Amino acid sequence: MSDDRNLLGAALSLAARQALTRREVLVTSLAVGFAAAVRPVYAAAIATDAKGLVAGEVRIPVEGGELPAYRAMPEAGGPFPVVLVVQEIFGVHEHIKDVCRRLAKEGYLAVAPELYAREGDVSKLTDIQEIVKVVARVPDAQVLADLDATLAWASQSGKGDAARAAVTGFCWGGRITWLYAAHNPKLRAGVAWYGRLVSQPTPRQPKSAVDVAAALDVPVLGLYGGRDEGIPLADVERMRAALRAAGKTTSEIKLYPEAPHGFNADYRPSYREADARAAWGEMLAWFRSHGVG
Repeated sequence: MSDDRNLLGAALSLAARQALTRREVLVTSLAVGFAAAVRPVYAAAIATDAKGLVAGEVRIPVEGGELPAYRAMPEAGGPFPVVLVVQEIFGVHEHIKDVCRRLAKEGYLAVAPELYAREGDVSKLTDIQEIVKVVARVPDAQVLADLDATLAWASQSGKGDAARAAVTGFCWGGRITWLYAAHNPKLRAGVAWYGRLVSQPTPRQPKSAVDVAAALDVPVLGLYGGRDEGIPLADVERMRAALRAAGKTTSEIKLYPEAPHGFNADYRPSYREADARAAWGEMLAWFRSHGVG
């Protein structure tokens, strides 16, 4: 009888785990077009074609199921250096997909996993406060593990060279770029675009970028706007001071004095073409100078 009860308990436990797994990954496909919260789309939005590329949605095996992701890479050749692209607060929508295609045109396998997939689909939300509520539920530890899984997937695909890997991210993803560079010392480089540097700790998001400065062995380039209303210059200087104090001389922050937050977001009015083009060139040069290219 006890054996029967044990078998029944095991079966129920398995069923419960399977049910949890089905609930955990709520988003099963990526957004089509741009996020609803940022419409109408600014006229300057860049549209990079997929000519000469393999580009589209893929599935990344992770704890609890699969994440949808957007992957772009050259059509011929490989294995290619890998760039993990970390989304803005708005998720993996058309702008992030376009960034992946731009990187693929430069010879990279660029992949952007939908890192809110377990918590909900922000692409259809129009209220920024509702988006913030979803994002607040996303644990940093989960995000870092999902990026590990994404890099492993790229390597196992046979098309990505994990020994030549970098990370870049925008806004929400800029902060994650700093954290992931501290988490994964095997990366060659990171480039953080206007990611928050100082923030209040929460149980799910216990550390800010400044907290991990001393743990950075990966060279990270920060690209920040001097007129960013959400990231004051005092925070930029605090991060610079933390890097200096820890002797992390291979990481640095470049400031674009007249640029606002989101200055690379060409689909929004915050876009500043000259600064965005200059910063994009800085990113590519940073990658190549650190062996990612």
